[in-house]
Formats: sequence, C-alpha cells, structure tokens
Amino acid sequence: MGRMAPYNTFQEIYCQQVMVDDASIFSIQWTDLPAVIAGALSVEQLLGQYLGYIKKCTLTLIQPVSLESGVEFRLIGTGVSLISFLPPVYADGFATLRICGGLLVQPRQCDQGELRFGVEHLPGCERVSLQLSDYCPLILGSQSPSRVRFWLYRVTQAAIHRLVIVRFLSLLYHELAGPSAGVRVVKVVVRSGKPV
Repeated sequence: MGRMAPYNTFQEIYCQQVMVDDASIFSIQWTDLPAVIAGALSVEQLLGQYLGYIKKCTLTLIQPVSLESGVEFRLIGTGVSLISFLPPVYADGFATLRICGGLLVQPRQCDQGELRFGVEHLPGCERVSLQLSDYCPLILGSQSPSRVRFWLYRVTQAAIHRLVIVRFLSLLYHELAGPSAGVRVVKVVVRSGKPV
C-alpha cells in the first residue's frame, strides 16, 4: 500500500479482552479508517499484512507458514506450531481462520476457536477489525482455571496479544495517514466476561 498525503488526526483503537463463562477467550480490536485514506483495502490484504507483521514484530522467532492444510505459527528453526489454523474462509468482508491445534491450545479444545479479520464498509470509513473468539489457551488448563493460571495468562499471553494487535492497527493507520497521527486506545464492552 502506498503512503497518501498526511491526515492529521487521532486514531482510536477500540479493545476488549475477556474470559467468558466457559473459560474461553474473546478478544476484539478495531479501528475506523477514514474513507479518504483507506483506499481499496481488502480483507485479503489485511490478512497478508498481518502475517508479515507477526514475523517482523517477533524478530522472525515466530514464522507464519502457509500450507495447503492452513496456516501455522511456527517457532523458528522447528516444526513446532504454536497455533494452527485451517485455510482462511472469505465471506462478506471477513476472513476467518479456524483454530485446529498448536502448542498454545488446550489439547481437548483443538477444534474450537477462530481468528477473524474484517474490513467493513461504513458511512465515511472502513472499519478494520481483528477478533479472537472461543479460544482455549493451554495456560488456562481447563474450563475452571485457577487464579494463578488466570493471572499468568493475563500478564503474558493476553498482554502480548493486545499489544501486538494494537501496534498492528496503529502501523496500518500510520502507513496510510502518515506518522503524525496519534493513537488513543479505548476500552469497549462487546461481550460480557471477566476482563483479562
């Protein structure tokens, strides 16, 4: 995507991360790109940029690998997949990656959860979103995680996930609007649950 003329404004990134009743994780982050700078951003481009960003922001320690069977986030130099997804399904401005395994997923819940990327056309803007839902992290252990497991998940994996997505959306905005745009993170409530 080429850089357009500077667009001096604040970018707002809306966030929620909660553990829902079945101890799965729901996490959503989105930002609205003004139509004047969004251009023809597609969900295919969004997914491609995200996979490239994961490799870059982890200093290539995590390698997104695209296979016929889907996408795996592998530790560099190994065949170990931290999280595995089925091939993306594209529909109505969304790309959905269904979780199907990986080291960071509870073994009995490998066929549960999804990561969804969205580019929605709204009046005057494009809403870019990333949503993780029904994810059962290994670190929580079960549908009744202890306080220690919950706290450990909150200060490690949950914090890293939120930081990675917020930075990704911020970089995407800055690529289009220029580095003068500031960022505000806004907490929202989309689903009920215990904040993580």
